[in-house]
Amino acid sequence: MRTTDFLDRAVDLYDDVTGIVAHDGTEYTYAEVDERVNRLAHALEESGVEQGNRVALLAPNTHYFIETLYATNKLGAVFVPLNYRLTPGEYEYILGDCEANTLIADYEYAEKIEPIRDSIPAETFVGYRADEIDGEWTDYEAFLEGHSADEPDRPDIGEDDDASINYTSGTTGDPKGVVRTHRTEHWHALVLNQHMEIRDDDNYLWTLPMFHCNGWGHTYAITGTGGTHVCQRTFDAEGVFDRVREYDVTFMCGAPTVLNSLTQYHDDRAAPEGQRGEGGETAGAFETTGDRDVRIATAGSAPATATIETVEDEFDWRIIHIYGLTETAPIITTSNSPRRLAQRGRELKVKQGAETLCTDVRIVDEDGEDVPRDGRTIGEIVVRGNQVMDRYLNKPEETERAFNERLEGYFHTGDLATIDEDGMVAIQDRKKDIIISGGENISSIELEDVLYDHPDVQKAAVIPVPSEQWGETPKALIVPAADAEPTEDEIVEFVTDRLAGYKKPTSVEFVEDLPETATGKVQKYELREEYWDDAERRVGQQ
Repeated sequence: MRTTDFLDRAVDLYDDVTGIVAHDGTEYTYAEVDERVNRLAHALEESGVEQGNRVALLAPNTHYFIETLYATNKLGAVFVPLNYRLTPGEYEYILGDCEANTLIADYEYAEKIEPIRDSIPAETFVGYRADEIDGEWTDYEAFLEGHSADEPDRPDIGEDDDASINYTSGTTGDPKGVVRTHRTEHWHALVLNQHMEIRDDDNYLWTLPMFHCNGWGHTYAITGTGGTHVCQRTFDAEGVFDRVREYDVTFMCGAPTVLNSLTQYHDDRAAPEGQRGEGGETAGAFETTGDRDVRIATAGSAPATATIETVEDEFDWRIIHIYGLTETAPIITTSNSPRRLAQRGRELKVKQGAETLCTDVRIVDEDGEDVPRDGRTIGEIVVRGNQVMDRYLNKPEETERAFNERLEGYFHTGDLATIDEDGMVAIQDRKKDIIISGGENISSIELEDVLYDHPDVQKAAVIPVPSEQWGETPKALIVPAADAEPTEDEIVEFVTDRLAGYKKPTSVEFVEDLPETATGKVQKYELREEYWDDAERRVGQQ
């Protein structure tokens, strides 16, 4: 079981199939992809990369991201994809922590490396389109040029050897290096294949950042199955719809914020009500699919019900909701259950779903005992499975705690959830983000879901702020929809009509944007800092 097995199979069975469509439209068959991977592997080896060394990549969704991943692993080296939204100081920490000796960077992001270049271990610097980068960088295509396209000599790679290090998105502070082995990546890709229904005729659009869990494992699963990768450097709604139509895209992934942006783009261009054609279609509306059906997987917080309705009824796309973390590859649960959907309808899609194949997911109380399957009792999600990370890099104490805090041998996610009689998990909050106001637990996710149903809300985040009366109380930070001007009273009244009175926000602030990770998670710790800076402690904080 090795990550290289996936490209090997694609070359064996689909060598003449288009494996990658680059952002600029250049197409590469799997045979051509493999030749470029081999050239890069030889070039890396010549530059001094050996088995066990770390090769870091700073790039958006590009063909050479996939090339670098496989070339690195063919040498038995360890692939370290970097979040392209970080600061130079954060890169300095990560590159020092993983001790990468080689860094490949995209022309758009390499400037972030220049200020720290002399303070990181890397000695080899390769830049894609290096002529557009200030500083001394070896051009990527020149790096490949002159090297053999033949298979490099592969070392003896064990399935428990390190394959990649993925750094956490930093929603709770400094990123941690999540070490993933060839075995964990291999198992996860197989689980992903099953639950995402991946086939060899899939055209997969890269709207999800490839750096995040190696693209949620799709760098492996799509390749090994023989599907086609359609690259889009970074997300933009117009580009998504254009590529869906041009390349007959059948599958993609995206955080709820991606869905929100797509629905906003769609709604802004939909014809006014009443302008309908003879067949009932909206006059002037653009096509949202190619010739085939589209499915989109979304993760983390459940999309708002209104968003699900727009995507499924107006786009005619099918939503698959999944849940996981960087430490779990990520997928460990999914709501993609036609049997349960037929029984329970769309309410199933606002749950994180049931455990995936070969995965043991439990919801446990403070003593490590399973909570009742009543859909009401809250506990922490813990998980055991072959796709769960090996360890945190250079952090043995944190690794020990993560696997043993409540229940020995299970990874502790820090997410609080309920589980119902069908085994369906519904996240209530991050353990650290539960708002305890006057002794009452308030789920910020529940409150945010209601806020997203308001037509004038584009983005929303709920955080606890200090309260002399209640200890802490919920505050809503809202990015209004385009041209909308909601008031605080309107928002509070909207929530009061839908939730218990104690759950309503006691204050509302309208902002231009919210700090997010590249995968669409709101960085609530940044938002909280402003309000808790002078406080001695937080009520309810563990």
